[in-house]
Amino acid sequence: MNWIGILILIVIGIVALILDFLVIPGAFVSIIGGCFILAGIIMSYVLYGVIAGNIVLFATIALTVLAIVLTLRSKTWKRLVLNTEIDSKMNEIDASKIAVGMRGVTISRLAPAGKAQFGDEYVEVTSPLGFADPQTPIEITHIEGSKIIVKLIHN
Repeated sequence: MNWIGILILIVIGIVALILDFLVIPGAFVSIIGGCFILAGIIMSYVLYGVIAGNIVLFATIALTVLAIVLTLRSKTWKRLVLNTEIDSKMNEIDASKIAVGMRGVTISRLAPAGKAQFGDEYVEVTSPLGFADPQTPIEITHIEGSKIIVKLIHN
């Protein structure tokens, strides 16, 4: 085995350690990564002697610490995290357009919540008593803040 083989063993080990921190839970991948790193260091001692082995050992320790520190920095995590914000709001109810007793139809399936249409207004509604398919007639029973409670109208 030459230097390239030893370097490949150590790099595979460090990548396995990083994967264990970021992606794969549990210690199994870390143990395998540690075994790869240890094998690379031992091979350098066996094939190239004590001085080369010590250089590989200290370089591997420095590289591993550097890789873990760079991985755990906050900027690294910011690149991996989804940063989208939800700026929409549930029902902004206009009392002149939506009121208790109004009748409308479901636009989506209520299971038990979904979309409904009352006149030209589309709103989110909840039906605590059951499920409803699209185009089912409904009636508003009460409004609690931005939550509209409806009942199904059976013909």
